[in-house]
Amino acid sequence: MAATPSAEDNYPDPLVSSGRGRSGVWRVIGLSLLLIALAVAFSMFGEQVPGDLVMGAIALLAVVGVFCLFGLAAGLFGFAGGETRRTMADAAIDSLPFGAVIADRDGKIAYANNQYGQFPGALTNGVPVGVTRLFAGHSDAGEAIYRLSRAARDGRSAVEDIRIVGGLGGIQPDRACWYRVSVRPLPQTEDARRPMVLWSVEDITRDHESNESAFRDLQRAIDYLDHAPSGFFSADAMGRIQYLNSTLADWLGYDLAEFNAGELTLNDIVRGDGATLLRRGHNAGDIRTEIIDIDFVRRNGTSLPVRLLHRAARLADGELGETRTLVLDMSNAPDTEEELRAAEVRFSRFFNDTPFAIATLDGDGRIIRTNAPFGRIFRWSGEEKSLELQPLSELIGEGSRERFQRAIADAKAKKSEVEPVDALLSAEGDHAVRLYVSASETSAGSPEVVNVYALDMTDQRKLEAQFAQSQKMQAVGQLAGGVAHDFNNLLTAIIGFSDLLLLKHKPGDPSFSELMQIKQNANRAAGLTRQLLAFSRRQTLRPQVLELPLIVDDLTVLLKRMIGEKNQLSVEHGRNIWPVRADVVQLEQVIINLVVNARDAMPNGGSITLRTANVERSEAERLTFDGLVANDYVMIEVQDTGTGMSPEILQKIFEPFFTTKELGKGTGLGLSTVYGIIKQTEGFIYPVSQVGVGTTFKIFLPRHVPSEAEIAAKTTAAAAPARDLTGQERILLVEDEESVRAFSARALRATGYEVLEADGGDEALDILEEHDFNIDLMISDVVMPEMDGPTLLKHVRERRPDLMVIFVSGYAEDSVRRDIEDDQSVEFLPKPYSLDQINSKVKEVLQKTGKRPS
Repeated sequence: MAATPSAEDNYPDPLVSSGRGRSGVWRVIGLSLLLIALAVAFSMFGEQVPGDLVMGAIALLAVVGVFCLFGLAAGLFGFAGGETRRTMADAAIDSLPFGAVIADRDGKIAYANNQYGQFPGALTNGVPVGVTRLFAGHSDAGEAIYRLSRAARDGRSAVEDIRIVGGLGGIQPDRACWYRVSVRPLPQTEDARRPMVLWSVEDITRDHESNESAFRDLQRAIDYLDHAPSGFFSADAMGRIQYLNSTLADWLGYDLAEFNAGELTLNDIVRGDGATLLRRGHNAGDIRTEIIDIDFVRRNGTSLPVRLLHRAARLADGELGETRTLVLDMSNAPDTEEELRAAEVRFSRFFNDTPFAIATLDGDGRIIRTNAPFGRIFRWSGEEKSLELQPLSELIGEGSRERFQRAIADAKAKKSEVEPVDALLSAEGDHAVRLYVSASETSAGSPEVVNVYALDMTDQRKLEAQFAQSQKMQAVGQLAGGVAHDFNNLLTAIIGFSDLLLLKHKPGDPSFSELMQIKQNANRAAGLTRQLLAFSRRQTLRPQVLELPLIVDDLTVLLKRMIGEKNQLSVEHGRNIWPVRADVVQLEQVIINLVVNARDAMPNGGSITLRTANVERSEAERLTFDGLVANDYVMIEVQDTGTGMSPEILQKIFEPFFTTKELGKGTGLGLSTVYGIIKQTEGFIYPVSQVGVGTTFKIFLPRHVPSEAEIAAKTTAAAAPARDLTGQERILLVEDEESVRAFSARALRATGYEVLEADGGDEALDILEEHDFNIDLMISDVVMPEMDGPTLLKHVRERRPDLMVIFVSGYAEDSVRRDIEDDQSVEFLPKPYSLDQINSKVKEVLQKTGKRPS
């Protein structure tokens, strides 16, 4: 039962009290001892007591028990939970201005103060309910209460602010109420059988509304300051501007949305030495406001005469504090007609020198006034309609007119935020603009209702289209690279077994020619896979230093045969052409593809010109090709006098599978492959074409400057004698493709090596364990199921950090090495490889380890 307060209590009663006084405990002990004594006496002297007396005593006890039961049921009395005297701790909890509940970690309430009962729904039949049940009917509180309950069960402290529309009990349906609910564990006490926690529930609606009101007032004050008719800024002791309002930013030509505190300094906005006037301050602790007439510098470099009401002071320690400066625009206060005309001229100059187009429209969207850039951006002279004003919507494409009309309607309705409109101009389909629409704040009776600001977005749209194109080519390239990788496995086996058969069949053998046909066609197929990998930019390049004039001259005979008799081929070389570093096979493929395309572009015959020339860095800086980095280049030009290409076709020529040839006469991969090869060689390619005149492809390859080490290595390699490819070392061969593994093992065994074979990473580790990791070299494929090559290498490095490894793959070496953490002792052999190539690579790697010195 609830404890009854004494007359001296000034606090409300607790709803539930769990106090147990020491006197109640002693009474229970005394009653227990009395009953025990009576039981002992009856056992000792029971025979001497008359039976009637015993029965009477039992009857009396029965009557007392029945009376107590009726008394409890009728509420005449109840069990006291212990001592009802209020303790100082009870008084402190009852005096709290918020609801407090002491409960165990499962939510069973042991104590609740009266303030908790004031919340709607906190009492059921006069009995307090738990906090979780108090908020159970409100879905907005579900997640927060769940987190608090978890914290209570875990014995952790937690606090949640809960928003409930209508409040607890729904008594305020049009108001959002806020409650701060917290739970924290209580220290363990002697009279608490289980760990207890303290819940608190506080209505913070008024505080929250006060904070929101203060925030709105602050925002309103900032808005007033930003749009005041005068400028304002503040700077720190170093002259870095910490704040400037929108008015001053507009005057100076800065975009307030791009302004960051500290990036702009007084020297940026004050002409000459005027910044020193604003950093002088006064004596320590002295604060004064002085008037300074000075010229500010706009972002475009023009002057702005202003009057400053400047306040600066030095702090008590002598350091200059932050300044506060009010700015008045003196150019907008003309005193005479001449000054007024001068102000109009200055404004007109500023209005027409903006980098974006500005136009004012009437209520129907017709053009009233424009600045100079408007005519350039919209290709509009203002003379299209002489008898009436022209609607601006007629100058933009039909697809954007409806959204533009909605933006005008929103601006006329004085909406604070009007969505910008992206549109294409009707005059030019590829010319894009972004239109910002706002209401025009003009005098009454003025026809100007709406302002329109237009930014030229053509270049950005082109960049977005190029990005989308690159993503599309990357997706197709990944597919092509995957196909080429699998095909390279097949070609490795075909070429390898052809080499093994050719060892047994000499040129005089009847089967020799058939075997050579197989190998030659396999090599042709390998060329096709290189094209796919070049298109995807994942092929393995074998770069070497090349002299371009020699490469072009060697191809001349072949190219003349390819273009036919009705076409003429001429070659022009510049003087002292610099060397380049590229894959000779891929570079020849680029030239052949471009010449073949030039031939196909001249169905009635014509001339093709191949040129080579040096392009110095200074000349490259003057070129206008997108993305071309200033550097020293060697340029290759392939020029024809064919039909030429329109701008629409030029935008798509490097797309995969795009072709202008008839069905069956072109795959659409030629120029895509060329593009991939040039990009992987770190070069650039640009088409220049005119319909009816012809097309010129310009290729820029970086100039290569050989180092002394490269020159020495080349000299040593040329003088080295033929090497012995035999050996006796133990080699672990890991390859999941059975045919490739079989060929490679036979090739190595034929030269004397001991070969251990594994079809995957797991089997390779088992074999290494059997041989106690005692091998001289590991050859492994990179892409394998379950455990790939780089993962296998990590496990091997744990036991053999010095083991030499050769990775074989159909992908480019660079892409393979990116997946290897430590590739210092890892060599690479690209697929498809021949018998001689694998034996030479193995010999080269083993010589590096010092196993078999030459």
